[in-house]
Amino acid sequence: MPYKGDRKAAQRTLEDIVRAARGATVVRSEPGYFAAEFRSLILRFVDDVEFLFDEQARLIHFRSASRTGYSDFGVNRTRLRKLATAFAAAQS
Repeated sequence: MPYKGDRKAAQRTLEDIVRAARGATVVRSEPGYFAAEFRSLILRFVDDVEFLFDEQARLIHFRSASRTGYSDFGVNRTRLRKLATAFAAAQS
């Protein structure tokens, strides 16, 4: 996910977007990296999401993984697309 401007500002913006998302908790934050947990509303399953800021390439690398099960019916992919869309809108 590309970002514009300063890494610190981009990270702050994305962390704010993640914190505002339903079921999200930022569990670790350091310069250039943060991790969050997303807990499903009904069954309380936890998905781990990590964001790594590559300052040279001006990209945010991310990964999302379910702690249990084999399929989440596309929930992680949909969540990350929504976060990316909200981040892109905040950057413009």
